Amino acid sequence: MNYDYIIVGAGSAGCILASRLSESGKHNVLLVEAGGRDDSFWFKIPVGYARSYYNPRVNWMYYSEPEAELHGRKIYVPRGKVQGGSGSINAMIFVRGAKEDFDDWARAGNPGWTYDEVLTYFRKLETHARGPSPWHGGDGPIHVTPMRGMTHRITDAFLESCRALGLPMNADFNGAEIEGAGVYDVNTNRGQRSHSSAEYLRPALDRPNLTIERNTRVERLTFAIDGRVSGIEVRQDGQKRKFAARREVILAAGAVGSPQLLQLSGIGDGAALQALGIDVRSHLPAVGRNLQDHLCASYYYRATIPTLNGEFGSLFGQAKLGLQYLLTGKGPFAMSVNQAGGFFRGSDNEAQPNIQLYFNPLSYRIPNDPKAGLKPEPYPGYLLCFNSCRPASRGSVSINAADPMIAPEIRPNYLSANKDIEEVLQGSRLVRRIAAASALSAVTGEEVSPGPDMTSDTALIDYFRDNSGSIYHLCGTCAMGPDAHGSVVDASLRVHGVEGLRIVDASIFPNITAGNINAPTMMVAEKGADLILHGA
Repeated sequence: MNYDYIIVGAGSAGCILASRLSESGKHNVLLVEAGGRDDSFWFKIPVGYARSYYNPRVNWMYYSEPEAELHGRKIYVPRGKVQGGSGSINAMIFVRGAKEDFDDWARAGNPGWTYDEVLTYFRKLETHARGPSPWHGGDGPIHVTPMRGMTHRITDAFLESCRALGLPMNADFNGAEIEGAGVYDVNTNRGQRSHSSAEYLRPALDRPNLTIERNTRVERLTFAIDGRVSGIEVRQDGQKRKFAARREVILAAGAVGSPQLLQLSGIGDGAALQALGIDVRSHLPAVGRNLQDHLCASYYYRATIPTLNGEFGSLFGQAKLGLQYLLTGKGPFAMSVNQAGGFFRGSDNEAQPNIQLYFNPLSYRIPNDPKAGLKPEPYPGYLLCFNSCRPASRGSVSINAADPMIAPEIRPNYLSANKDIEEVLQGSRLVRRIAAASALSAVTGEEVSPGPDMTSDTALIDYFRDNSGSIYHLCGTCAMGPDAHGSVVDASLRVHGVEGLRIVDASIFPNITAGNINAPTMMVAEKGADLILHGA
């Protein structure tokens, strides 16, 4: 079968690409997805993401290699394996990132990627509940809803504590500035998940020039005699098939899937590929390198007033919340559990906010056993979670066999940079300062963990090493840049030295953005579609 464009991966970026490239009717587009449909009720309801957390039918459920600086622990790395990708199973916090993040992309040799330039695409993809403004779109596919005015009352105590400490307040993290404490926006529409599968892809699937192949594993790229990428080889229902692309193949398989497919196809570090018996098509040593992620840890507190633990922890409470959601489309089931937080400077010497916080009026621990499920703590509680905004540690994604069915090795190398360890201490101190401030301390019984006895730098760092985990923002493994030695794609997202191939997903981030990365990934897809359609 021949198509103009083949898109690999129906995730947050791929769904947008499929919609934009097919909307004129001029191009035949094939979208290939390893997972199935996302038509279950649990994908629509925001709190339903808990059901996808350990579900192998919709989640790749990767694990990292043992992490040396985390006492040898393997870190869980969920990735969406379903239409909509990780955008179908995430917690929906909608944060664009700091202005400096994107200006740094441009300074790294990527013209066209400054914040002022990408703001056009952020506004294009968005319909904000408060209407259009210089910072927000009013008629884009993705609906963005502020949670302000809908949060649990203990969240107000968190905000009051921040205010009492003289920390800046911020009514809109996606406005003029990212710094300060506030309530997060979520991508929901009338209480339902608003993501690229629902808002871009589903309406586009009625077009005769758009085809989707689900439950289809792409195993390798195919090449023409002149070395140009000509299509893909897939496995579907146990059978091998091939699809050809007249114009381009576009990888949107994410920070794990895109470098894996490049390496399986002979594009990557030549020596490493030869050692696996793979013919080298193009020596691009940066493929799979530059892996970045946000690493977080939670501080747990017992509250003296009811929190969401009571309602989420009982069948009666869940039924009550479920009825509220079904009748009104509102309540905790319509929101992210990460209700508030913010972006702060861990010390006065920081040039910009470097610590992100989440305040959660529900305290729960993620079980190591995939069969156990996520359950709240058996007492009224809340948690404060923090991570570095722009960690300095860099890792890798690399295949260890020529077999596409074997998961690649994920090595984040967390805390391998001294800066990141210093920020662990900054975040720990900030959390405790906020919890000890008047408003929050007035409704706090005790710090459950790490516990008040852990006060030394060594104890706090050890707690973080033992209890931290990914916040699921993997990016950077096919970084954008001007040269073929230190990057994988150019500013037009074309793979260096390989004709007919682009990458449009979070793997192209030169540096991770402050905050959650789903919004900037969708921005990359909107801009990437523009570049493709205008022949850049």
